[in-house]
Amino acid sequence: MSLERTKEYLVSLLHELRKVPQETEWVEFKHNQADPEAIGEYISALSNSAALLGKSSGYVIWGIQDETHNIVGTTFQPSRVKVGGEELENWLLHLLKPKIHFRFFEIEVDGREAVVLEIEHAFRHPVQFKNQEFIRVGSLKKRLKEHPEKERALWRVFDQTPFECGPAREDVTGDEVLRLLDYPTYFELMGQPLPKTPANILEALSADRMIRLCETGKWNIRNLGAILFAKNLGSFHRLQRKAVRVVVYRGRSRIETIREQEGTKGYASGFKGLIEFINNLLPSNEVIEKALRRNVPMYPELAVREIVANAVIHQDFSVTGAGPMVEIFDDRMEVTNPGLPLVDTARFLDSPPRSRNDTLASLMRRAGICEERGTGVDKVVFQTELYQLPAPVFETAGENTRVVLFAHRPMSKMDKEDRIRACYLHASLKYVTREDMTNSTLRERFGIEKQNAAIASKIIKDTVAEGFIRPYDATVGTRAMRYVPFWA
Repeated sequence: MSLERTKEYLVSLLHELRKVPQETEWVEFKHNQADPEAIGEYISALSNSAALLGKSSGYVIWGIQDETHNIVGTTFQPSRVKVGGEELENWLLHLLKPKIHFRFFEIEVDGREAVVLEIEHAFRHPVQFKNQEFIRVGSLKKRLKEHPEKERALWRVFDQTPFECGPAREDVTGDEVLRLLDYPTYFELMGQPLPKTPANILEALSADRMIRLCETGKWNIRNLGAILFAKNLGSFHRLQRKAVRVVVYRGRSRIETIREQEGTKGYASGFKGLIEFINNLLPSNEVIEKALRRNVPMYPELAVREIVANAVIHQDFSVTGAGPMVEIFDDRMEVTNPGLPLVDTARFLDSPPRSRNDTLASLMRRAGICEERGTGVDKVVFQTELYQLPAPVFETAGENTRVVLFAHRPMSKMDKEDRIRACYLHASLKYVTREDMTNSTLRERFGIEKQNAAIASKIIKDTVAEGFIRPYDATVGTRAMRYVPFWA
């Protein structure tokens, strides 16, 4: 569903839809009937039916006679309708779950007023209105639960159609594809020479499943191509809210914003610039070495890169209206992405890599942007230990996943929770690299002098008591004791 819906396009669309022999499961014709409750149910039904039938959108058209499909005009003006003092479109959006893209267009056709409601197809989950799922059965609107065979078929569609294959822009010419996608960067990242002809460029993009030739002889730009290589994500209505947003705050709270900026490029084509932009915003520490001053980044650049890459790759694209966000405070950096993780946050470091978006992740790996074998979290933990920073936090916040990096803080300023988390992640990192955690390795991690070994012993004791680590062999003496994470 593109932002660019010209009057000419909408009039042409309306005439095309009038040609269908009768109301279908993805198109509904109305004259003036426009009850808000019924519209909400139609959005659910037509969105679900469009997904079931492989259509990118469903439609409700006002101003068309049902039986003849003649243009009769309508008095319905959605822009002027309010429900309980709230604009109709906002009211509907609040009652839909998940929130999908839909839009009313008021147009004039042959001297008569008409309204086109364009509805995005359901993705990953049936669309509900007021906690009820609807579907079209022929030209009738029914509750989905009353038709289990359609419900099963719809879930099969969701299971078989990954986000990457969905359409971001439909029926565009080859010239428009090349105008909308940053294809030179694609070939550069893939280590391939730029083809000499537009036809060869389109062929290569198609082979990598970023675009698909459609029945009209034009092209559909798939979500994969747009989200990774869009010159401007704003050109793709479904994806414009998926741009990475960077916010810098004054102090430790979100009360005062110093700077806020949203990215415009696709993730792959804009990743290098994004990381440079973030690193330039991050504070640094000034150190003196042999009478020379130099600035050292407050956070390891490799850790920042891995966390941001994971956020864009592993997000849940079915969560609309939200994208990855990087928030920078005086004492920490938080990176949040929509969607709950597929593995327990406590097992990020050792669990085999899993992604909702396998094709996207694969292409990002080929482009050298993310890790091949899911070792990104290992590198984040290793880098924070190398810099002797507090251990990162991996957590969920509502329906989101969040990673927090903390600025340097001496161990004396770390609380018990900080120390236990660092000890657990240290034991986990040692285990996955086939090494042992001991009192000695933990002292090195925290920068504790040998004569203060009792401090490390206390941290280990507290971490064992909380159930995060355990002795590898409880019969061994304390000085030779090795420890492993609870899941080992």
